[in-house]
Amino acid sequence: MTDPARYDHTQFEEMSWHDVRVHGLRIRQGDENGGELELDIDFIVEWLQPTETTFAFRVAPATLTFLNVFDLRIEVDYAAPGAGLTPFSIDGIERKAIPGTSTFNWTIALAWPDGAITFHASEFLQVLRSAPVLQDKQSLTPEERADLEAGGGGT
Repeated sequence: MTDPARYDHTQFEEMSWHDVRVHGLRIRQGDENGGELELDIDFIVEWLQPTETTFAFRVAPATLTFLNVFDLRIEVDYAAPGAGLTPFSIDGIERKAIPGTSTFNWTIALAWPDGAITFHASEFLQVLRSAPVLQDKQSLTPEERADLEAGGGGT
């Protein structure tokens, strides 16, 4: 049985990162096969529509890690809109196989602010760090994240 708190590259087609907020980014040194790119995100586990005009979301803090990463390029433009630093949001994640290899070309398109993160990697692993919480917004506040990760709930 699949662990509902863990996702990997075999589930890519079933997943969506649309409107997911990124709170942090870490680059881990690797070997000749590349390093790791780790994103600290608020993963939207489920989009719900309780009425015709409202949405609700099941959201959990998660770690999204891409493995064997190389050729990393990060473009995030907070200057054009004159915005202060806040978590950026993902529009979507695409991957395209690189012929003759077990590697993919990945593009993480940003919804806000403008930008993209591109790289080559073999696979990903995503782990929810708490149970999802039901709410009327797509992301968690820093206080909500801390409370969930300390074991303070989830529905």
